[in-house]
Amino acid sequence: ALVALARECGIGYVATNNVHYARKEQHRLHDVLTCIRCRSTLDDCAELKLNAEFYLKGHDEMAALFREYPEAVYASDELASRCHVALEFSQYRFPEFPLPDGESARSYLELVCRSRMYERYREVTAEVESRVAHELELVDRLGLCGYFLIVWDIMEYARQHGIPAQGRGSAANSIVAHILGITKVDPIRNRLFLGRFLNAEMSAIPDIDIDVSTAHREQLIQYVYSKYGQEHTAMVCTYITFQARNALREAGKVLGMPVQVTDRLARSVSWCGYGPRDLNKELAGIEEFARYFTRLTFQEYIDICRQLEDLPRHLSIHNGGVIISSRPLCDIVPLERAAMPGRVVCQWDKDSVADAGLIKIDLRGLKMLSLLDEARMLVEQEHGGALDLDALPQDDPSVYDMICSCDTIGVFQIESRAQMQTLPRTRPRSIDDLTIEVSIVRPGPIQGNMVHPYIRRRNGRERVTYLHPSLEPILRETLGVILFQEQVIQAAVAVAGFSPGEADELRRAMSRKRSVEAIERMRARFMQGAEARGVDAANADRVFASLQGFAQYGFCKSHAAGFALICYQSAWLKRYYPVEFYCALLNHQPMGFYRPEVVMHDAQRHAVSVLPVDVNQSEAVCCVEAGGIRLGLQYVKAMGGQAIQRILGERAHGEYRSIEDFCFRTGLPERAVENLVLAGAFDFSGVARRELLWRLGIAAKCRPGELALE
Repeated sequence: ALVALARECGIGYVATNNVHYARKEQHRLHDVLTCIRCRSTLDDCAELKLNAEFYLKGHDEMAALFREYPEAVYASDELASRCHVALEFSQYRFPEFPLPDGESARSYLELVCRSRMYERYREVTAEVESRVAHELELVDRLGLCGYFLIVWDIMEYARQHGIPAQGRGSAANSIVAHILGITKVDPIRNRLFLGRFLNAEMSAIPDIDIDVSTAHREQLIQYVYSKYGQEHTAMVCTYITFQARNALREAGKVLGMPVQVTDRLARSVSWCGYGPRDLNKELAGIEEFARYFTRLTFQEYIDICRQLEDLPRHLSIHNGGVIISSRPLCDIVPLERAAMPGRVVCQWDKDSVADAGLIKIDLRGLKMLSLLDEARMLVEQEHGGALDLDALPQDDPSVYDMICSCDTIGVFQIESRAQMQTLPRTRPRSIDDLTIEVSIVRPGPIQGNMVHPYIRRRNGRERVTYLHPSLEPILRETLGVILFQEQVIQAAVAVAGFSPGEADELRRAMSRKRSVEAIERMRARFMQGAEARGVDAANADRVFASLQGFAQYGFCKSHAAGFALICYQSAWLKRYYPVEFYCALLNHQPMGFYRPEVVMHDAQRHAVSVLPVDVNQSEAVCCVEAGGIRLGLQYVKAMGGQAIQRILGERAHGEYRSIEDFCFRTGLPERAVENLVLAGAFDFSGVARRELLWRLGIAAKCRPGELALE
């Protein structure tokens, strides 16, 4: 019928197969995914395909199926031959930056750098001059001048509007980024390796990550949207994937298994993995379990769960990634609107964006920056004068004494129990020591067995050794152990003769998901290069294993150095301005590892008085009062935003004289007022809380009605 219609219309026709999965053996997985999407079982789902033929067939199979219509197969081949798809969009990766007349992107970037160089460096040494010239030439060769100007413009907006922000990650390896004010870490002083961020052989263009105060992040994102337009700007997505337990539960639902059965299976994953023999025998004898496998055997069920694992389950928004292109993004990537008005999401994750040659800018919300900014403002309000946290001396002994004594609750990055156990043994006494401390309690160093050797060597209980003599200049500062990603790159260069680009490709392969094949290819290249340099196979294999165990979860030094600055600033505030520090810390909960109760007790341990909630004194958030901290109304249970605004609005017309006065003026629900009583918010009246609750019950019966405020 279709052929007859095509001939009648005078148009061609092609042979297709309505493909829904790649290989024939995937039809069961496709059925399961269809049931999950439809929230149905295999027995009840109406959208399942009738057979297993909806896979991608080769030419011979298609020719056999359409042997009566060879023209259709020929037309399909011809059509396919005309399709030349190249998912490479580097020419559109960022829009043109508006330049002054007569300036190119290169000349204007150099002009800005030269004009600001003396702001960053009081003395511009030959090393600084040489590094700047080299980087500018490299940035221009990679076509990234406009990109640096775009990020500089975003940071300038943040600076001019008082938004706390600083570059993080490998961008801090760049002196150009430092001079432009994108990063706060000096790559010269910290001896940072540029090849971790930029090199002439880069397989993927790097992106610059920016930490932004959580309270101001949306303002900065909206500036980017307004500057470049919604057509050219989108948030990067991230794929939430099926994991072992979730796969077992979802596949169990498809089979119609009861929740208690799938829960039993899911709990077994933690100790026995997927379907070991003893579990097979155990479950095979359970009647309620066995009857669900009329269409699938237990082993097929386990195989499907394995296939489900790491498949995308649903799409979410990346926690900060923004892509900006010169061409409308709808011409390049699939888009969808987010729940937030005016927000567009790109349906590619960060790896796919990089593979396509696009560049993203990460605007990541960091609560500690919001805390530091609020604490700074409180200090200025209470003590006068201006406080510049970036200008603090970084060698204050009393701050390091406090850190070494494990008094670090609320201090950025070093407040966990694991860090507290490490601090007395590493005894940091400088910002460089803090950089190492921030990096050491991480999965990478732990998995690579780096932590204990470093601590023993720092305390003189173990001799400093190197896996190979060529690693000594690279690992000297970390006592012969690998703690930073930059050291992975430098070690590959020194031991195996990798170029900086190849070494960074090795690091990317190690840190990327599903990259086993890429790592094995790089291993062969590493072993060959090591052999050419006279390194024996056993030693080269130990070096590679050490790199592989570390790279996936390790910090780069530049990232750790940036975090170390924030760590020191938070510790300094806690040491010298504890009232303001704890007040800001309580206003930015949840944060870190401890509940507000722990934070309050720690504040009291530091002789900071914590005043209870008071309906006549408390604001919505905590504030400084009489040298102590007055708890905010937000810390009372069942106090939503509307209720708090009602309390504050009525209080503007005069203080509350009694609980009855409060009830009739605010009209809050009895439960909310009861919580205020129990929190001490009416202690100013001098009436016992038990009696206040009694009077509240009477007042609730007498008043005409309550406002249903949440």
